[in-house]
Amino acid sequence: MSEKPVSVITGGAGFLGSHLCDKLIENGHKVICLDNLITGNLENIAHLFGNENFRFIKYDVTEFIYVEGRVDNILHFASPASPIDYLKFPIQTLKVGSLGTHKALGLAKAKKARFLLASTSEVYGDPEIHPQPESYWGNVNPIGPRGVYDEAKRFAEAMTMAYHRYHGVDTRIVRIFNTYGPRMRLDDGRVLPTFISQALKGEDLTVFGDGSQTRSFCFVDDLVEGIFRLLNTDFHEPVNIGNPDEITILEFAEEVLKHTNSKSKITFKELPVDDPKVRQPDITLAKKLLNWEPKISREEGIKITLDYFRKKLGMS
Repeated sequence: MSEKPVSVITGGAGFLGSHLCDKLIENGHKVICLDNLITGNLENIAHLFGNENFRFIKYDVTEFIYVEGRVDNILHFASPASPIDYLKFPIQTLKVGSLGTHKALGLAKAKKARFLLASTSEVYGDPEIHPQPESYWGNVNPIGPRGVYDEAKRFAEAMTMAYHRYHGVDTRIVRIFNTYGPRMRLDDGRVLPTFISQALKGEDLTVFGDGSQTRSFCFVDDLVEGIFRLLNTDFHEPVNIGNPDEITILEFAEEVLKHTNSKSKITFKELPVDDPKVRQPDITLAKKLLNWEPKISREEGIKITLDYFRKKLGMS
């Protein structure tokens, strides 16, 4: 029998990284998870401790990365990913997008491993094209408060393509749109956990602006399936993975109130600087290339996520 593929996941104790650890192990991989735990959480991977195919190393990937033995895949998911986190850790966000990507690509080059970069829909900024195809170059403010994340990811994409073109590294780039599901932090500042925790605690739901801005929410299992399929192609250009089912923030707040049977009210606050007005992936490429599209409806996904949050709050 051939040996199991060995996959390194940076940021593997985070929300998405931990689900990827599960996915790869389920599909016969050995996983080495690297995380410095500034936004990751050991609880997300606690169920994997003791699994012979899993190893956790507390590590800051902006330093030189050394991993003993064979490595077949490197999935670079290390980065603060919510506005609350990257505003709290602006320098670390820029460093993990630049230095961290450089070090992870260096490991891929040294090991002749396949490299997959977790990029983001934020590379499109506040888009002037809707929905956003991969060919759109974006409308990004490099010096605004969100620029630390947006530009880190744009640089990471440029560095990844440079390593592909100059060093011949076998690279992939996934542009991830809004994703939700179990293991999100209640306090991570993104709209879904914020609304759900406010509704469950009986607090007012905070809508920024008039709530007419849109988002598209993809359940984590769908997203991880798309990423896994992308890893196993030989396509090097960026690919959008997300759910094109678009909804306004105000409609979404009303949906959460309905699902939670909450008596909370909706209050309005000023829109943050550079908050995107629209966000919807064009997934034509993912459908064609990966034969992928989301399967889990928002109603079903929210129910699963609600159960998780109720347990976290000790309400179930």
